[in-house]
Amino acid sequence: MISADIQTVLPEIVLALFAMAALLGVVYGGKDRLAGRLTSLTGLVLALIALWIAYTGEGTRTAFGGSFNDDGFARFAKVTVLLSAAAVLLMSRDYMQRRGLLRFEYPVLVALSVVGMMVMVSAGDLMVLYMGLELQSLALYVIAALRRDSAKSTEAGLKYFVLGALSSGLLLYGASLTYGFAGTTLFSGIIEAASDDISLGLLFGLVFLISGVAFKVSAAPFHMWTPDVYEGSPTPVTAFFATAPKVAAMALFARIIHDAFGGIVGEWQQIIAFLSVLSMFLGAVAAIGQTNIKRLMAYSSIAHMGFALMGLAAGSVLGVQAMLIYMAIYVTMNIGTFAFILSMEKDGRPVVEISALNMYSKREPLRALAMLVLLFSLAGVPPMVGFFGKFYVLRAAYDAGLAWLAVAGVIASVIGAYYYLRIVFVMYFGKESEALDGAMPVFQWLMLMGSAAAMVVGVVNLFGIEPLAAAAAATLVN
Repeated sequence: MISADIQTVLPEIVLALFAMAALLGVVYGGKDRLAGRLTSLTGLVLALIALWIAYTGEGTRTAFGGSFNDDGFARFAKVTVLLSAAAVLLMSRDYMQRRGLLRFEYPVLVALSVVGMMVMVSAGDLMVLYMGLELQSLALYVIAALRRDSAKSTEAGLKYFVLGALSSGLLLYGASLTYGFAGTTLFSGIIEAASDDISLGLLFGLVFLISGVAFKVSAAPFHMWTPDVYEGSPTPVTAFFATAPKVAAMALFARIIHDAFGGIVGEWQQIIAFLSVLSMFLGAVAAIGQTNIKRLMAYSSIAHMGFALMGLAAGSVLGVQAMLIYMAIYVTMNIGTFAFILSMEKDGRPVVEISALNMYSKREPLRALAMLVLLFSLAGVPPMVGFFGKFYVLRAAYDAGLAWLAVAGVIASVIGAYYYLRIVFVMYFGKESEALDGAMPVFQWLMLMGSAAAMVVGVVNLFGIEPLAAAAAATLVN
């Protein structure tokens, strides 16, 4: 029995052992001297594990008495998380080295946080859920404050830690209420207790669980940490925050509401619809006045999480499928966008002011064109792939009888288009200013151009992720 359980959790075990072996290796082998090689190796290992899961995983298996699930939904989320983390690690190496930030703990902490994310998306028990969530969070708190000589970075780490502790408290309180009224921490037992005649205590437990996870996806009104943490963290860390953890937290969100509370869709549908509307409009409106591109991307992520929540609010297989497609597209767009932001430099110093991009298209026409494509896709302008991501979640909401939510999404998308198009205007029609002189390493250039190309070429069949997402959603929603 235990051998079957270990076989089910083998990818997580392999990655955890790699992280611990890397930690021991660099401690006894030269610490920061090996950080560059370790970063590249960790990125490669993450990508290989993603391929392993994608090509060898099949069927639905459970481990440790049903507390860990290996199904199509978990595998889809894990592959997305692993590939996005690998891409961010590989494109961040040069940036971190040139600024003296590439310490041995950076790739180790990223790897350990990814282990936590993999546990999160496979959780079938409240205790396993919390273990995965905290392993992810504790690692992220540290890398947010990686730039020790920066007050902003230290502030970012502290704010993230304090507010993260608050969200963990909310989630734990919800878990304790759920356990108290359901009599079990297993999702399979909770869904039996949470029937049509759900008790008030169990309903309160659900609300607190949703509140705790909403913080992790930076959904309004639990978004308050996002702008400051995005601005204060080193840019590669911000790129990581904007990709892999968002996918893992959104998958965990879906896992909780469908695996544990799937029998009472009517009870949680309106809560998630409210979070969706609030996130979309707050992100769209608050980003308009931003002059710092990292803060703008923070509010952008809040708005995009609102659209992803719209898919979950549908409470259907189509809704989960739409959410998975949306998150895959969102991650691809953000990797390309942050590859561009990493190259924004002047005299060897990072630049984050949008005004620094004035007439950028004259100096770097190809990079400017790639960024234009990504910004159009983020705004949901057809025929870019980002438009189809929004179309999927809007259709899911409409089919679920939430036409008002779909209309709100369209309005929020129109408002949000302004701040994306403003960057395009600055790059192509702004005033002449001092030129940025940052070079773009090969891997960053490949990420930027590859992401931009995917936004155009992907309109053909979305690279085949539509049937994969449909199969993954079908394994979650019964």
